[in-house]
Amino acid sequence: MTKSPANPIPTPSVPAPDILRCAYAELVVTDLAASRKFYVDVLGLHVSYEDDTQIYLRSFEEFIHHNLVLTLGPVAALKAMAFRVRSNEEVDAAEAYYKELGCRTERRKEGFVRGIGDALRVEDPLGFPYEFFFETTHVERLHMRYDLYSAGELVRLDHFNQVTPDVPRGRAYLEDLGFRVTEDIQDEEGTTYAAWMQRKGTVHDTALTGGDGPRLHHVAFSTHEKHNIIQICDKMGALRISDRIERGPGRHGVSNAFYLYILDPDDHRIEIYTQDYYTGDPDNPVITWDVHDNQRRDWWGNPVVPSWYTEASKVLDLDGNVREVLKRTDSSEMAVTVGADGFSYTRAPGDAMTGDPGEEIGFKMGNQV
Repeated sequence: MTKSPANPIPTPSVPAPDILRCAYAELVVTDLAASRKFYVDVLGLHVSYEDDTQIYLRSFEEFIHHNLVLTLGPVAALKAMAFRVRSNEEVDAAEAYYKELGCRTERRKEGFVRGIGDALRVEDPLGFPYEFFFETTHVERLHMRYDLYSAGELVRLDHFNQVTPDVPRGRAYLEDLGFRVTEDIQDEEGTTYAAWMQRKGTVHDTALTGGDGPRLHHVAFSTHEKHNIIQICDKMGALRISDRIERGPGRHGVSNAFYLYILDPDDHRIEIYTQDYYTGDPDNPVITWDVHDNQRRDWWGNPVVPSWYTEASKVLDLDGNVREVLKRTDSSEMAVTVGADGFSYTRAPGDAMTGDPGEEIGFKMGNQV
C-alpha cells in the first residue's frame, strides 16, 4: 500500500496534457568545444545544427530535430526537460493545467529553441523547468544508415531522472499529470523513496529520486545491446578519460537495464542504458522493491559510489537563474540512504540461499510477494 503524501499538490479540475514521451533536454555548458568533443567525438551523437552558442544533437533513430541542446552559459545547469505531446491542443491543455496549479508559465509560438514550434515552458510544482510541445522540424532518421553506425551507437533518448526532497509528493503530482509508475522503492510503511514513471511504454520517461532538490540526476540514452556500452568503456579507456566513468558498467535491479554512468566536462551525468522491458498495457503490474534490498540499485556490480547519491546538476528558472536547492529533511529516508543506502544485504542476516529466489530477492510484483 502506497502511503499518501503529507503535503499533496492539488489536482487541477482541467484535463492533464496527453504526453507522448520525453523528447529532449537543454543543458547549459560552460565550454562548448569541450562538450562537443564529449557528445559528438566520444559518444557519437549526430549534429542537427550548431553555431557559436549552441549545438543540437540527436540519436541514431530519432526523426525530430534533436534530443539534446547544449547551450553556452556561465553556469552548468539544466535549462529545460521537454516532453512531446499529442497535438498543439495538448500544449493548450498543458498551459491551462499549470496555470490552475498557480505555476509560472511562458508560451512561445516560435518555440524556445531551433527546430521546435509552439511550446510551453513552466516552473513546475517541484521546481523543475518542464517544456511541452508538438510542432517540430523533421530531420533524417538514420536508423538504416549503417555506414554511420558506430560500435557504441546511442539510438534513442530514454529518460530523465529528477532529484526532489519529497518523492511521495512528486509521485502523486506526476501520476495526476498522466505518468504511470512501473517500479518503486518503499519501506514497510508504504513510504516511497524513488519511483520510475512512464508514458511511452518502457520502464520510464522520468524518475524521481530522493535528495536535495530540485536537481537533475541524469539524462539517459539507449543503445541496442550491452556490447555497445562496453565499447564506450573501451573507447573512453583508449582516450584516457576513464576517470569520467562514475559508475558501472553493471545491471540494475530496478528496470533490469544494463547501464553505465559517465560525466561530461561540466559534470552533467549521462546514463547509457539498454535492455529494459515493455510496460504499455494498462494493467502492467508495478514492481515494488524493499528499501532494504541493495539489489534494487545493482543486480550485480560494484558498490554505488557516494557521488552518485550526493551530486547532481543545478536547474534554472524561466529567467535563467539557478533555483534554490531545498534540503531533504525526512529523517527516516536519510537513515536508509547514508553510505550507498546503508545496507549490504539482500535478505535478513542468517537466511540461507534456499527456497523461492523471488522471496529472497525481496521485491513484489502486483499482489505477488
